[in-house]
Amino acid sequence: MFELRYSTPSQWVDAVLADFDTFLQDHAAAEKKASGMAISMLSHYPDRFKLVDAMMDLSIEEMTHFRSVVKIMMERGVQLSADEKDPYINQFRRAIRKGSDAYFLDRLITAGIIEARGCERFGLVGEALPEGKLKRFYVAIAESEGRHNTLFYDLALEYFPKEVVEQRMDELLDIEAEIVRELPIRSALH
Repeated sequence: MFELRYSTPSQWVDAVLADFDTFLQDHAAAEKKASGMAISMLSHYPDRFKLVDAMMDLSIEEMTHFRSVVKIMMERGVQLSADEKDPYINQFRRAIRKGSDAYFLDRLITAGIIEARGCERFGLVGEALPEGKLKRFYVAIAESEGRHNTLFYDLALEYFPKEVVEQRMDELLDIEAEIVRELPIRSALH
């Protein structure tokens, strides 16, 4: 497995708690996009049976998370917002190499790292919230995201030699850490 190389600062949690409705809007958009990414993966790699099976399940799980976040938003009187480009995702995608095998490996590894970052940040939100429904929800979401980063790592090992996966993981973890270190603090997942 792997560990992220940069920890989210406490100022990020403060920003989320200070504008939680905006965070919910961003969280909903992230879940919807994650479901779409899973559908895209299975569509691009229909010959990879384990990947197709895993991405079908993931797309449904992410859409279920989306529905849950939207329900929380509705209870709070918060509407969905238009999707915005995520600066973290856009910058991280620039690290994905060209070439079919390199591209496939990088998509798997970056997806796992993105899920690991979501796990870390949802966990921080869960820890910071007072006891209650929202806290339980974010603790559960963090656990789910933790399983997702393992899923993508395991899929990478299914299709590539371990030393190749670990070398590229090492490079991409450094790139991701630098991106997160430079991100502005805002009430958004990334």
